[in-house]
Parts: sequence; C-alpha cells; structure tokens
Amino acid sequence: MNFIVSAAVRGIKHLYNEEIDGSLISLQDTRKEFEGQVTIVIFPIIKVSKKSPEQTANELGAYLLEHVEEVSGFNVVKGFLNLVIADTYWLKLFNTQLLHPSFGVFEANGKKVMVEYSSPNTNKPLHLGHVRNNLLGFSVAELLTATGHEVIKVNLVNDRGIHICKSMLAWQKWGNGETPENTLIKGDHLVGKYYVVFDREYKKQIEEMKLEGQTEEEAKKNAPLIREAQEMLQAWEAGDPGVMNLWKTMNGWVYDGFAVTYKNLGVSFDKYYYESNTYLLGKDTVEEGLEKGVFFKKPDGSVWIDLTSDGLDQKLVLRADGTSVYITQDLGTAQMKYDDFGMDESIYVVGNEQDYHFKVLFLILEKLGKSWSKGLYHLSYGMVDLPSGKMKSREGTVVDADDLIAEMVENAKQKTELLGKTNDFAEEDKALLYQQIGMGALKYFLLKVEPKKRLLFDPKESIDFQGNTGPFIQYTYARIRSLLTKSGFNGYVPAEATILPEERDMILLLQKYPQELSEAAQAHSPATLANYLYELAKLFNKFYHEIPAIIREEDSVLQQHRLNLCALTADVLKRGMKLLGIEVPERM
Repeated sequence: MNFIVSAAVRGIKHLYNEEIDGSLISLQDTRKEFEGQVTIVIFPIIKVSKKSPEQTANELGAYLLEHVEEVSGFNVVKGFLNLVIADTYWLKLFNTQLLHPSFGVFEANGKKVMVEYSSPNTNKPLHLGHVRNNLLGFSVAELLTATGHEVIKVNLVNDRGIHICKSMLAWQKWGNGETPENTLIKGDHLVGKYYVVFDREYKKQIEEMKLEGQTEEEAKKNAPLIREAQEMLQAWEAGDPGVMNLWKTMNGWVYDGFAVTYKNLGVSFDKYYYESNTYLLGKDTVEEGLEKGVFFKKPDGSVWIDLTSDGLDQKLVLRADGTSVYITQDLGTAQMKYDDFGMDESIYVVGNEQDYHFKVLFLILEKLGKSWSKGLYHLSYGMVDLPSGKMKSREGTVVDADDLIAEMVENAKQKTELLGKTNDFAEEDKALLYQQIGMGALKYFLLKVEPKKRLLFDPKESIDFQGNTGPFIQYTYARIRSLLTKSGFNGYVPAEATILPEERDMILLLQKYPQELSEAAQAHSPATLANYLYELAKLFNKFYHEIPAIIREEDSVLQQHRLNLCALTADVLKRGMKLLGIEVPERM
C-alpha cells in the first residue's frame, strides 16, 4: 500500500504545510468490526497537525477521499483513520499481480543459511521429540529456500559415547546373535531394545550392591556393567578392532532404521556430520583462546572462561587431563561447518533444555572474534507432551516415532472410512490418502504452535475434518480441485467482473501470502504460515457457501473470475502446505 503512504505524505504537506518522512505513516489492517481495509494510525501525525487525533484523522481522510481514486470512503475511530479501498483496486490487483506466475515467488537474495536439525543418538529409535525437531527444521529450511536463501540442511549424528556403548555391551551379553534380518526388527528398534536391557540389568546390579552395604551413589559407580561400558568406550577411543567392528555394525543397523523414519516423515539432509569425527575438534580453538586471553588455565591444568561479567558463570572448556567437554567439540564443529560452507547464518534446531548451552557457545565464539558468530541462532523449541504423560527412553516408555506414524495413518483410515469418503477409491489410492491425511494431521498439529511453546499432542484431536487441523485444510483443497474439474476450468484468464464483499475479502487475504512467507521465514516459525493457511481455508469455505453456485453461474465473465479466485486459493494452499512438508490430496 505504498500509494496510501505517498498520498498521506502529500496530504500532510497540503493540510499542515509540513514535510514528513513516509516512515511516520503507520498502516494496519482495519479491524473486522469497522468498515474499511486499511487503517492509518494518526497519533504520530498530531505533532505535525497540532490538532486532536479525531480532527486530524477527519481532515486527512477527506483529503485522501478527494485526491486518491482508490479511496472510496473513510471513517474515524478515535486516533485511527479507516480507509475503504475501492473494489476496482482489489480487482486490478488480483488480475495483474495475484494471477501473475511470479506471485509469491522470491528472487535469490545471495544469503546462505545452514539449518542443523534431528541430531539423533544411535542407541535408540527416533521418538516424538525428534518428530517435532525434524518437522520444524525441515519446514524452516523450506521457508528460507522459498524466500530466496540458499539453504544447507545438516544432521549432526551423536554416534559415540557411553550411551552407545551401553547398547553394544548389552547386545554382546544378551543378544544371542540377533540382527534386523533374523528378527525382522527394524535396526534402530533392535539397538534401542538393548539400551533398555542394559538399564534393566544395571538397576538390578545397583540394588544387589546396595543390599551388600554400598550407598546408591557408590553402587552406581561400582556396578560391573557400568565399568564394562566405560572400558568399552576406552577401547573404542583406542581404536580396538573388535569394538570398532561391533560399533560400525550396530550403527549401520540404526542408520538403515533412521532412513525409513526420515522417509516416512518426508525430511531430508544435504550433509551429515558425525560426532565420532568431530569429538576431538575444538582443542585448537582452546589454544587460540588461551593465546588471546579469552580463556584461562587453573592450577590443575584445566581451561576455563569467565563469563560472570556477562551474567553467566565460569565455564570449563578443557579438562585437566586434556580431554574435551561438549562445549569444546561444539566450538570446533562450528568452525568446521563455517569452513565447509561459509554461511551467513547457522540455525541450530535444539530443544529449550539446551538454551544455556547455546548462550554460552555463541558468546565464546563472539569473544574469540569469530566474524560469523553474529549469524548463529538457536531455534529453541518446547517439549511435546501426550495425554498419557512424559517419555523416558531408558525405561522403554518413549513414544516411538514409527509407532506414532503408524497410529496416525490408522486413525486417518478409521476416521475417513467412518465418514464414507473413500467408498469409490481403489485400494492403492486409499492407502496413499490415509498416509497423506495421517501425516498431514501430525505435521500440522506440531507446526501450528509457536516453536518456543510446550505443546500437548493429542493424535485423535489432530485428525478432524473441522477446525484448525491439517485434514481441514487438505479437505478444503480437495473440494476446490473437485469444483474446478466439474466446471471445466482451463487456467487463469483475467476477468473484469463486479466483485462482492466476500470476494474482496478473499483477495485481501490472498494478497498477504508473500508477506506471510517472509514473516514466517524471518521468525523461523512455520506456525505463522500454518495459521494463515487455516484462515484462508476457513474464509474460502465461507465464500463457497455464501456465493451463488459458482459452477452454474450463467455469466461467463463472472464465472471465470470466481474460478480464478478458487484456483488461486487452491494454489496458495498447496504451496503453503508443501512448505510445512504436507501433501494435499486431489481427492478426499
């Protein structure tokens, strides 16, 4: 609405003989209870007018009505000037800009962004928390790509450490040669099974040692199983051939399992990093920090950074024995990723329990003088709860991602068949539809909530063909596709029709699509886009019910215009849902 801003600047010059900057003209969408589409906030202008907000608004409104042909009326509510924009403006905007192939398409902006997400451990399957992480990371990457960024999607796999050795040791002791092939158990599930076995047997040993007189703390340290696991980790770090072969074999099972889950979730990666290759990184960075005086060494030889003046605390960056801590390898990995790709921004998609860790990491890199540290961003997200409560992977009560996906597809099947919507579908088409609806419900429910918020996920509530759900938007899209097919729609042809208020409201909302994309990408929040798509689907259904039957419209020009409106709505819904990783069925 640049023409409104320019006209308002001219109006203020004419009315009050004052030159002002266009930035003083603040525009908002007119609230639904008032007539109009664009509102000018008057309060910044009264310093120039030297009059009350109401008088200033009335004078400026009268000027705009007289001098701007697109303005067909106005009303004043306190310090707000509500402008009625002529229908001819909206129709011209629709025909010339919204129907153009470039609508909602962003040019490359030359910025390179890395999005790191998933980051699983190779001792267990992906769970519900990973599902939110993966969907969030993938969608943010898609939004950034759609708005002109060059995006690199990265997965840093935690494939080493004591937790991996626990699964390996338990399989050695109690596995009896089980493999994914001879058990028909998915590889990541098989390895996860032995992580649970380890915990069960470890707890037994702790209880036995407590009965012998040891404290719980002593028993936890002295239990034979944990000592063996620690010895296995030391053997791995020393490159013991037997341990290395077992590690490669079991990790291979896990990677095969992950690949299936990632495919079902519809996510992908451009580059994998592995902790086994990065855990020794960062020691050079520590030396660099010591030379620059950023770090200091304590008498025992350990290396620290003092962040108390920044409102944090002292942080260990290298142990006295010279071994790394997590922050050490993260410093090294951050440098390596920048050396590999030279990105302008690097986004870490990690749960909010790591907020402090990333605050420290980014601050250290800034103090080390890394020019690229300003581009680091922690996309912190809240935990996901289920009606049944929290998850604990050690106890085997975790909500497994594969089980959740299967449950969603089954729920979609039951709900759809109950409504009788697939009676004439071939079996193959039914299976695809249930997959699309089930996954659409899961993804939309998790993405429509702002990332920072903790959410309660109810699988059954998410599969509803009414309300703010994925299936509602999918059904709206399928309804439009059916309508276009029945009407014989052959593509966009600009039509000079007289539009009704319902159609103007549709155009108003549709024209916001590029802005919604841009805001969602900048905020790293798919929720912004998800809720916009819901509002668009909801408004279309209102339009569909209130406008005379579009298919039977006798006026060919008016029919073409309304079909253009339907087709663009379908296009925006499809494009927007794709950025959320959601497919929209052509039939439902």
